[in-house]
Amino acid sequence: AIKHRQTESFAFQVYPTACNGGLYSRPFHESFEETPMLVAVLTYMGYGILTIFGYLRDFLRAWKIERCHIAREREEQKDFVPLYQDFENFYTRNLYMRIRDSWNRPICSVPGAKLDLAERVSHDYNWTFEYTGRAVKDVINMGSYNYLGFAENSGACAEAAANVTLKYGVGVCSTRQEIGNLDRHEELEKLVAKFLGVESAMAFGMGFATNSMNIPALTGKGCLILSDELNHASLVLGARLSGSSIRIFKHNNMQSLEKLLGDAIVNGQPRTHRPWKKILIVVEGIYSMEGSIVRLPEVIALKKKYKAFLYLDEAHSIGALGTSGRGVVDYFGLDPRDVDIMMGTFTKSFGAAGGYIGGKKELIDYLRTHSHSAVYATSISPPVAEQIITSMKCIMGEDGTTLGEFLVTIQHRMAFGREMLKRNIGVVVVGFPATPIIESRARFCVSAAHTKEMLDVALGVIGEVGDLLQLRYSRPSLDRPFDETTYEESEH
Repeated sequence: AIKHRQTESFAFQVYPTACNGGLYSRPFHESFEETPMLVAVLTYMGYGILTIFGYLRDFLRAWKIERCHIAREREEQKDFVPLYQDFENFYTRNLYMRIRDSWNRPICSVPGAKLDLAERVSHDYNWTFEYTGRAVKDVINMGSYNYLGFAENSGACAEAAANVTLKYGVGVCSTRQEIGNLDRHEELEKLVAKFLGVESAMAFGMGFATNSMNIPALTGKGCLILSDELNHASLVLGARLSGSSIRIFKHNNMQSLEKLLGDAIVNGQPRTHRPWKKILIVVEGIYSMEGSIVRLPEVIALKKKYKAFLYLDEAHSIGALGTSGRGVVDYFGLDPRDVDIMMGTFTKSFGAAGGYIGGKKELIDYLRTHSHSAVYATSISPPVAEQIITSMKCIMGEDGTTLGEFLVTIQHRMAFGREMLKRNIGVVVVGFPATPIIESRARFCVSAAHTKEMLDVALGVIGEVGDLLQLRYSRPSLDRPFDETTYEESEH
């Protein structure tokens, strides 16, 4: 089932007299259409049937009636501690393998507005693939995080990266603290700090590690982390590695968050009831699976009220949200100084790789000496750093053109995957266990590089495939009057 989202049927409004302390007064619209009961029941039944047949096939494999393709220990190692956890791989070998062709599709071109896919076939039900040597040409790319269209092999970014490659090479082969600190890294971090409107910033070579390796440097035993239930795996891993106590609040639910904050202040740590050394609220700017925007004004009001700290992950919002592309803080017109730790990645809007953390100078200086990702990880590749610098300057208008403003303005506006690819549309389909069983979905990543004609084609194909597979659950009337104010607030 594909869970349909819309943004006009429900709205909650934040007024200056509300709990946000007057930080934001415009109406904030967000809605989530629930999965129809019939679809939910049929989906659970489908998974149940597949599970039963999975156990049957495992039984046949154990008795060597059916050929076993899975990795397993040799007979002479049967008394060893098992390397493979058989039950943990049950889903992979019995359910995922049936639809494996919908993922990990190799591309053989730049992931721009259109791309080429390497054609592959399987003769053993997706256990292995063979490449035909041909390519599926001109597939409209609706699956890459190329939000602003900078991931191209031509243009200013590509030329700048090529020139830097000739001067510095493709890799530094050292950490920043040893001999891997280049002038390009220094310029990048100063530019990021200026872009965010904070005192200082630090760049890292991997977005995932930016969260997972820095949160443990910020909190530890005796600290409390309050995490949104839909936070990314990198945030979850970082929180667990920190050794802090973790409490989960309902997605974007300020009542749930405030209750946890109140309980934390009143009760303190378990058993000893001592005050928590630190309380850190962890949220995302845009939640990639839901498409929802964090209710940041209210989160800031709560963190101020209860003297907590705020960690904001802007992986999907930086560069693509707000009037000047500066993320969710810019979108709400808030002061960046109200966010203690501003994190983001360069893999989406900037068409590069890596991540950053921005904030007060004291915070960044501390992370430079205490973050595992800073001390032990290799520096960002010079051409990657130059790609970020060039694209960020373009967004900021420091390249002497209005291209960045134009791109940001544009930005403001299973069987499914197989059928879409047949029609030359590449999309990402997401299902269990990455989502709840009844909330599988197709995720469309719109880029500023897409033309109106490409989007028209994509919309037509989406409607066609939706009707073919009976996935079009919501059919809102097309005759409703157009409300420009509502559209302005909910277009994201």
